[in-house]
Amino acid sequence: MVYPGAVHSRFEHSLGVYWLAGEAIQKLKNYQGMELGIDRFDIQTVKIAGLLHDVGHGPFSHLFEREFLPLVMSGSKWHDMSVKMVDHIVDEHHIEIDPEMLKRVKEMIVASTTHALPKGMKEKLFLYDIVANGRNGIDVDKFDYIVRDCRACGLGCNFQFQRLMETMRVMGDEICYRTKDYLTIHKMFATRADLYRTVYTHPKVKAIELMIVDALVKANDYLQISSYIHDPREYWKLDDTIIKTIETAPDQSLSESRDLILRIRRRELYQFCNEYAVPKDKIEHFKKVTAHDIVCSQDYESDEKFTIPDDRISHLLPTSYQDMIVGVIAEAFENFQLKTYGIKAQVHATPEKKKRRL
Repeated sequence: MVYPGAVHSRFEHSLGVYWLAGEAIQKLKNYQGMELGIDRFDIQTVKIAGLLHDVGHGPFSHLFEREFLPLVMSGSKWHDMSVKMVDHIVDEHHIEIDPEMLKRVKEMIVASTTHALPKGMKEKLFLYDIVANGRNGIDVDKFDYIVRDCRACGLGCNFQFQRLMETMRVMGDEICYRTKDYLTIHKMFATRADLYRTVYTHPKVKAIELMIVDALVKANDYLQISSYIHDPREYWKLDDTIIKTIETAPDQSLSESRDLILRIRRRELYQFCNEYAVPKDKIEHFKKVTAHDIVCSQDYESDEKFTIPDDRISHLLPTSYQDMIVGVIAEAFENFQLKTYGIKAQVHATPEKKKRRL
């Protein structure tokens, strides 16, 4: 499985963010300590928040939260488990920690997932920019996983976060960077976009993700996977080894799930047929495409001749750093594009050999 920050282990990533968070706040203290009032309490709080910011992730991280749970929770809303897990760890192991520090740590974790600063806090808001920055997206979480994942995947990485950490300053209670470092910041977002395109959302990766989601959904009634999210004492037991549980359990109820996992092992993956870049003017109000949408477009035909302009191929221009890509396995998808957007904007046409196979 591959997702942001998880080409390696999440434990390594958490330690990396812990270390970088400590280094970042220490540098700010060295440069502006008296002016900012940074003390030992602040340093410890930021480092602990860095260590624990991902502690509430389930198996396969965002896949579990964004893909699996919405299919099995029947309208219930998922709330990040990190805060509950922090309380559970403190209570279970009788950890002595300043109540105010614990409160701040949990606020920083919530801010990292909701991209919102805590209400009522009027000073040292810059501390919430360090671990996961909801104001501009420049934070040590990205510093760690971008460099780490590039190295793990054998990709080149010319983004040097050390340069940003050496020159950052707090202005107006917000961490700011020198104007001449804009290229370094550009490289950070460009490298992240490249990772998404070539690694995190690679067709083979997405095929495996879809198969794992299907396997978990089919296994949910028997294993009651989704029930674990209601109790931290049970939730901590839920990790990526759930796949091994499905593979080795003899119960017939898991046969479909086992078959899917076996197909993944044998590289008999779902076939990727097509994709298109959602037009920029449609992204803000984008509605998730369903199988029903595709099927209902089966009879839509057009003989219109057209060319594909540059902005239909990719949005990765200097002012934009992400694509919204929809990939499906159905020939009717082209008709859906024409019906919905008035264009056939797929980047890659379905090969004739695959069309014959479908």
